Amino acid sequence: MKTYQQSHTNVKREWHLVDAKDMILGRMSSDIVKYLMGKHKPTYSPQLDMGDFVVVLNAKNVKVTGRKEKQKTYYKHSGYPGGFKEVAYSKLKKENPERIIELAVKRMLPSNRLRSKRMKRLRILPDSSNPYEEKFKKKA
Repeated sequence: MKTYQQSHTNVKREWHLVDAKDMILGRMSSDIVKYLMGKHKPTYSPQLDMGDFVVVLNAKNVKVTGRKEKQKTYYKHSGYPGGFKEVAYSKLKKENPERIIELAVKRMLPSNRLRSKRMKRLRILPDSSNPYEEKFKKKA
């Protein structure tokens, strides 16, 4: 018997819809990462980008557990002196709720050459309007 290795030309990409309404951020993000990487497929191979497209609706309604709503902070640094910035979770949720899910998913993906390609297949929408609806109708 020979071991089957899937080629990148044979990858079939599907579309998955995730409704973030009242879902916990971390648990939802780990499921999204599974779809973006293709780990849910029986032909998964770590060196190939074989993941699917994921559309997340209702990003502004995502929840966190415990006291993270008040305590969680996002940090970044530009690399220059005085370039340290921090933003509270509550402020980011009001101004840009899509960024919360984007950061959670990006930081769960392995940091390698495939991460940017995988992130391009993630679509996050703040409310329930879905411009990618025709992609789901083709599949059904």
